[in-house]
Amino acid sequence: MAKKDTMNALLKRDIDEAVAEKLLEKYSTLGAIAAAGAEELVSIGLTEEEASSVISKIGKRAAPVKVEKAKKVEETVEQMELVHVPYELSEEGKKLKAIAERRGIKVPLKIIVDIAKRLNKADVGDEVYEKLITVAARMYGGHRMDPNESAGIMAAQSIGEPGTQMTMRTFHYAGVAEINVTLGLPRLIAIVDARRIPSTPMMTGRLIGMAAEDENIARLVSSEIEMTNLLDIASIETDITNMRLIIRPDARKMDARGVKADDIVERLNKVKAARGQVEFRDNDIIVASDEPSYKKLQTVYDAVKGVKIKGIDGIIRAVIRKDEKAGNKWVIYTEGSNLREVLKIAGVDQNRTMTNSILEVADVLGIEAARNSIIREAHNTLSEQGLSVDIRHIMLVADLMTNDGYVKAIGRHGISGRKSSVLARAAFEITAAHLLHAAMVGEVDHLDGVAENIIVGQPVTLGTGAVNLIYTPRGKKQ
Repeated sequence: MAKKDTMNALLKRDIDEAVAEKLLEKYSTLGAIAAAGAEELVSIGLTEEEASSVISKIGKRAAPVKVEKAKKVEETVEQMELVHVPYELSEEGKKLKAIAERRGIKVPLKIIVDIAKRLNKADVGDEVYEKLITVAARMYGGHRMDPNESAGIMAAQSIGEPGTQMTMRTFHYAGVAEINVTLGLPRLIAIVDARRIPSTPMMTGRLIGMAAEDENIARLVSSEIEMTNLLDIASIETDITNMRLIIRPDARKMDARGVKADDIVERLNKVKAARGQVEFRDNDIIVASDEPSYKKLQTVYDAVKGVKIKGIDGIIRAVIRKDEKAGNKWVIYTEGSNLREVLKIAGVDQNRTMTNSILEVADVLGIEAARNSIIREAHNTLSEQGLSVDIRHIMLVADLMTNDGYVKAIGRHGISGRKSSVLARAAFEITAAHLLHAAMVGEVDHLDGVAENIIVGQPVTLGTGAVNLIYTPRGKKQ
């Protein structure tokens, strides 16, 4: 990374420009700064507070694990015992489980738990319990997939066919003030393409404590999340005669966003072009130019007009409204997404705050959370259009996209492009390129899948096509 890029990266992490310049005298990348540690940063002239702040904002990177340490870790893992904490069933669940074991009925524990929840404190006899578990087992068996059934094609048809009925409507007002969210077919395509940034990133932030009950506190939390630039709370006038900028803060806007004049002065003093030239005078903020030059004055103007005063990067707007389904609790809706930083804000419920950016969920919360996010987003997108798709088809797609530990797209740059069959890859996209490459390297297609067998005109290895019958006639009697 060039030093200029490193400087920009440091400034985006709210590191003071003077501190960043000191760091770049010795280090050229973020990785080198993070690996140095706080003690070494102090030795190059930073204070202990500045060094700790830099490391916390960049993130301490783990040093390479030595061979001896790696062996000790493996030995420790081998000595660890797997602790299994059994699920504690309710009285109804225990009774259902006992009946199932006595009658030899095998059903998942979740089915027993779900039925037990419905039977909570219900005054019914044992015959009702037996009938419920028997019918549940019969329904579960009827819904199980048969051996050699083409689960992937069933899922593709079940999602693809309703997808053709989805409207091409791109934007929809989600009940809050002018926050757009992409729905319909474009959103479904974005989900299966695993796009890094959605076309309309959005977050739903649930609140806890007094923030969920009190509107004023909810607005304070919202102001901490919404990014506030200088032009959002003040106007800038250019005084050419005196070679200076006059910033006139709007008291009403500052009060609404929880900003004080001192905050503006502090942030402007961190800008290189204006450092040392900022002065608070008669409710105005004066930024003087250190040399009588129109070009210099324009440079100062360009530098200060977009200065971030407070808030989180990436969050363009944040609005609040009551959620009637959650007991009239206040909820924050944001235009833009930055899950990692929003979860650090006091008053935000870390367990129930969501974003529609699936890859961001994977980066912050892990691959299991990303899988659940794919399922939820795809199911909600289809349901919003009034289309009913069995969630197990969506679960299969989500499993396929995340089974390697990271989110893959369904396309030539992801799952379809990694198939072992040459013909299957060629049938999807860029046919000539796949066939040419396969011929050059001498690939062999064993015709194990569905698409390649259909292309060559022979039965697929599913159902009756998976069985070969050989008939040997009896010998004629002499």
